[in-house]
Amino acid sequence: MPLPANLVMGSAFVALGVALLAGFLYVAVWSKALAPSDNWFLLAVQNDRYYCLLVPLTVPVIIVAVYLHWLSMKMFKHA
Repeated sequence: MPLPANLVMGSAFVALGVALLAGFLYVAVWSKALAPSDNWFLLAVQNDRYYCLLVPLTVPVIIVAVYLHWLSMKMFKHA
């Protein structure tokens, strides 16, 4: 019996989300704790300070955006 398309697409999106989370955690946290690498790309990731600061600073912006979205939907419903 073949799997439904929704189950396959949902599983693919969950797997992609987990892979992106693991990649971000490597860039933001784990790479800073490792010894310096001889690979130029891994060395650039270890020395990067942009993404480890960008994501925590976007959390307050996301909270404000979600609140404004909720407020505008509330006003639209009761208008």
